[in-house]
Amino acid sequence: MKNRVRECRQQTGWTQQDLAERLGVSRQTVNAIETGKYDPSLPLAFALAALFDCRIEDLFDPS
Repeated sequence: MKNRVRECRQQTGWTQQDLAERLGVSRQTVNAIETGKYDPSLPLAFALAALFDCRIEDLFDPS
């Protein structure tokens, strides 16, 4: 699944570790999400959207 997590994270000036700490996950999990190797759970996707103040649909593209 394509996503804009890396783009949004970089716009905030956060490192992967910064985002991981805010989400309560590992830096490796953030990396896996950004590279498309891992699709986040629904609660994690909602948490990402809340942190970036956007809709889940704005972050993730299932096509």
